[in-house]
This record gives sequence, C-alpha cells and structure tokens, in this order.
Amino acid sequence: MPQKMVMILRTSNLLWLVFAASQAFKVEISPEAKIFAQIGDSVSLTCSTTGCDFPIFSWRSQIDSPLNGKVKSEGNKSTLTMDPVSFDNECSYLCTAICGDEKLEKENQVEIYSLPKDPEIYWSGTLEVGKTATIICLIPDVYPSDRLEVELLKDDSLLKNQEFLEGMGLKSLENMSLEVTFTPVIEDIGKTFVCRAKLNIGQTDEADPVTRERQTTKELQVYISPKNTVILVSHSTTLQEGDSVTMVCSSEGLPAPKIFWSKKLDNGNLQPLSENATLTLIAMRVEDSGTYVCEGINLIGRDRKEVELVVQGQLFTVELSPDSPVAAQIGDSVVLTCSVTGCESPSFSWRTQIDSPLSGKVRSEGTKSTLTLSPVSLENEHFYLCAVTCGHEMLEKEIQVKLYSFPSDPEIEMSDRLVNGNPVTVSCKVPDVYPFDRLEIELLKGESIMMMKKDFVQDMDRQSPETKSLEMTFIPTTEDTGKVLVCRAKLNIDKMEFEPKQRQSTQTLYVNVVPKDMQLTAFPSESIKEGDTVTISCTCGNVSETWIILKKKVETGDKMLNSIDGTYTIREAQLEDAGVYVCESKSEAGSQLRSLILDVKGREKNQGYFSSELLVMYFACSLVIPAIGMTAYFARRANMKGSYDLV
Repeated sequence: MPQKMVMILRTSNLLWLVFAASQAFKVEISPEAKIFAQIGDSVSLTCSTTGCDFPIFSWRSQIDSPLNGKVKSEGNKSTLTMDPVSFDNECSYLCTAICGDEKLEKENQVEIYSLPKDPEIYWSGTLEVGKTATIICLIPDVYPSDRLEVELLKDDSLLKNQEFLEGMGLKSLENMSLEVTFTPVIEDIGKTFVCRAKLNIGQTDEADPVTRERQTTKELQVYISPKNTVILVSHSTTLQEGDSVTMVCSSEGLPAPKIFWSKKLDNGNLQPLSENATLTLIAMRVEDSGTYVCEGINLIGRDRKEVELVVQGQLFTVELSPDSPVAAQIGDSVVLTCSVTGCESPSFSWRTQIDSPLSGKVRSEGTKSTLTLSPVSLENEHFYLCAVTCGHEMLEKEIQVKLYSFPSDPEIEMSDRLVNGNPVTVSCKVPDVYPFDRLEIELLKGESIMMMKKDFVQDMDRQSPETKSLEMTFIPTTEDTGKVLVCRAKLNIDKMEFEPKQRQSTQTLYVNVVPKDMQLTAFPSESIKEGDTVTISCTCGNVSETWIILKKKVETGDKMLNSIDGTYTIREAQLEDAGVYVCESKSEAGSQLRSLILDVKGREKNQGYFSSELLVMYFACSLVIPAIGMTAYFARRANMKGSYDLV
C-alpha cells in the first residue's frame, strides 16, 4: 500500500475516535441545585441524556419510598412532577438512564417548607392609654418550626425577637406566636406594630443561607376613656318661668366621646333628651326643674356630669330694645328702652354692669323706661342693666352698647407732584377711627393692591378715636397716567350692624415729564467778530408742553431776549453783545438751565478814529470840573449856617 494511502487511513481512524469520544453517553438532571419547595406548590425534576438515541428512564426515591409524583418520558428526556408538594416528597430523587449495556444515575434533593401567610397581629382587648396590654404576633402553618425567627417592632424600635430552635420533631404544620406586654402612651397614637417572620429553611452552601420572609404592619388604635366632663350653663341655673337656657357639655377622650343628655326622673331612671353637645330648653316651666345629666361615652368608657336647674314661677317679663349689642357711632344718640309685661306698676332702675356713672338721662312712664345717651362717647361703652321690681320679685335685663367711629372717607395725599421716574410718597389717612385695631387699609392702583396694613395695635390704656394712615413710596411712570389710585378702609367689627363698614377715596394719576435732551448752541460759533451775525438757539426734545426762555446776564440781573421758538438772532454784533446767555426750559414737572459764553472780538485799530480810551477821558473831565464847583458852593453855605454836616 502506498505510503500516502496509509497516512490517510490513520488520520480517518483518529477522527473517528475523537467523534466517538464526543458522543459518549451522559445523563444530566435539572435543576442541579437542591430544591426548596413550599408545601402545596408544584415541583418538576427533568432528567436528560446525550450520546444515546433510545435511552430507558426510571425514577426512585433514595429510601425506596413511593414517588408521589407523575413521570413522563419522551425521547432523551424524562420529567418527574410532584403537584402538590407534601411532606412525602421531602427526600432525594434518583434518575436512572440505561443505554444498551450502560447505566447512569443522577440525584437531586427536595426539601419542603411552609410559610404560606403573612403574620397576624392581635392585641388583648382595647389599647387604652396607661393600661397594660398584650400584643400577639401569630405565624400560621409553619414548617419546620425550629428554623423560625420572629421580630416584633413598634415603628423602627425592636420590642422583642425570638428564635424557635426547639421544634416538635414531627412533620406537621404548626402555628407559632410571639407575645409582648406593653403600656400604651399618648405618643403611641399613629404608630405601627411590625411583625416580621423569617424561616431559615436551609442553605445551598455554608456562605449562602436560604431564607423565606413575611411581615405584617398594623397601626395602633390607642384610646383614652372619657374624662374631664364639663357643663357650661348660659346665664344662671336659677330661672324664671318662660325663660330659656342653653347648656353646653364637653368631654375629653379618644376617640372623641359622644355626648348624651338626659334628665333624672323621680324613680332614679334617666330620661334621654339629646345627643348633641348643646342642649337648649325654651319656655321653661316650673316642672322642668331638676337634675340634668351629661355623659361623654366612647368605645372604652364613659364619664358624667350633673347640673341642677331651678325654675321659679314667672309673674312678669322684661324686654330691652334695640337688640344687643347696640352699635353706636361716637357723637350720635342712643335710646335704650326697657319694657315690662305682666306688671301694672313696675319700678325701674338703670345701672352699668361695673356700676360706673350712667352719663345719660332716664325717663320712666308706665310700663316703659328709657335711657338716652346723647351724644355717645367712649364713657358710654358698657353693659347696661335695667332692673324691674314688681312686688317682691325683681328681674334684670342687660344690653350692651358698643361704640365705633368711622365718620369720613380716607384722604389721599402726595408728598410732591408726580414726575416720571421720581420717587413720591403717597399717604392714605383715615381720620377719627375707633376701634382702630379692627381697621384695615388697602392702597390700590387700578385693581392691583400696592400695599395693605391691618396691624394697628391699640393701647388699652388710651382709648380714643385716632387718625391712622398708610404710607408707601413708589416711582411713577408715564404709563401710570390715567390710572386711578384707590385708598380703601375697612372697619371689621363682628356682630355689629352699622353702615358703612367700608369707605374709599380715589384719585386719578397724571405723571409729568421733566425736560431732557436740552441743547443751547450759537451758530456759526460762540466766538465771533464785531459786525458778524450770530444765531443763538435753545431746543428741548422729550416734552411737548415746554416753555423756553432766553436771557442774557447783565450787571442789573437777567435781560429777557425776544426769542422766537427758542431762537434769537444778533445782526452786526457789537462788543457789548458779548457775555453769558442762558436758556431756561420749563414744564409742569420742573425746569432745566443751559448757558454759553458768547465772545465778540473787536475790529483792528485804525488811526483815523478816536480811541475809546480818549473818549472816556474826555467825558470824565467834563464831569469833574462842575462837580468841584458845586461841592465848594454847598460847603460855603453849610459854614455860614454853623453846621459841619456834609450835604
């Protein structure tokens, strides 16, 4: 055989051996890791082969107990399904695969556990502040119970934890519980109990434990038994027939106690009356006298309070008008009328509640008596009582007079005229206000509130009408022109009927503009020659309604120039035209000044003309000689008269 053919045969044999080795018979089981199954769940083990076309499978438990599962084999796979998992399924399972003369086995272990529900939290009775209670955390149907760990927390604070290391040693589901005793406090309201259960069912290796965990949270329902029950009675517990009385009952507790009113009967039983906190009895009769009971009741207890009402026979009635309280403006007149029915000849007397002087006039006639307060002043702000005596019975009625002062609209004042861009202070004054601690002032521009003030503190030792104001500084702009400034004052007095309770004043804004961009020029130049023509011009660019005045500074003051639209022309300028020229620009908002110096240079000197210096000397000499003569004449006359005074 040729050498080349031998090499080919050897190579093919080697490839065949490698292929055959790669197709060796193998068995795998999945999952490979230990299975932890909860009782009642479904678990499947799958056994698969490679390197065999027609394998034969069989399953058994390691202790040869019944499989308690269903086997399904197809092709190179076989599946053992346990549904549902029970205690009987806790063992190791072996899959045997046969291929020809070869037999292979694979094993996996199934461990079961039970933690099917969240813990349940209970407490003994009702949680009441200050009373010891027991909290129970129940974990139902646990297996294995010796692997259970339970924690009980209040919010994030651990109350107790326990590991149940000693089990019963039986394969059974157990209900496990953890108990804690504690005393609720008010601060526990709204807090929560947390019960956390951990079941350490096994571990896949020493470093990786397998844990199942469940927890339940429950809010504390803390209660307080009713206490401090109080009854408030309007006016008095001693009443006249026909009177009305209102009683208000309150009781503390958690949850808030419900109020129940009743009346004690002669046999000791209670007659239910109302389930409202307020009990009003009208047109009472003598038989309505008795003991009235208020009870505050909630889920965990009750508390009661009693009050005794005595209703006396009513012979007559007294009425006061107008209705109390009477609102009166300082300076007005108030008439209080006390009327009696059921008594033909009553006797009247008036007094203030604090027995201060009445400061009024009393007039009684028949069954009526009036107290007139005119004019009303702060001294009259009292409770007034009308006492009526009829035979041996006396009744009193009271009426309150409350005073106020709000006589006029607010006054708007500006610190200066409104000029665009210039800060201005606006003041809103409300004159003669009382009581000014109830005053509120608003300053608006259009509908927008610029400023509000309502914290006018009133000195209790000094009670009198005062003028109060609101001031603010703002910078007006031309956009404010035409807007309306509103000052609104409100006197907020509850339970007093009077008009008006609100006053306001308005002022339309007009914003002026200060002249700007002002220029003063000399054309062709500020330096000219004698005999030239020069035009002095003054302009102002931003304000339409502006007055422009041109002036020249002279020794006696300012000389007004006859300018046209701010322009003044000097033709054939002379030396005396030189000097300082001033332009003044005026508007309603203000004025501005600009100035320039005009320089007029003289012509060159010529011998054919007299110099100005010679001309001045000539005129001076012509005046000095007559002056000397007049002085000598008046001196001689004074000497003749014996007087040394100069004339």
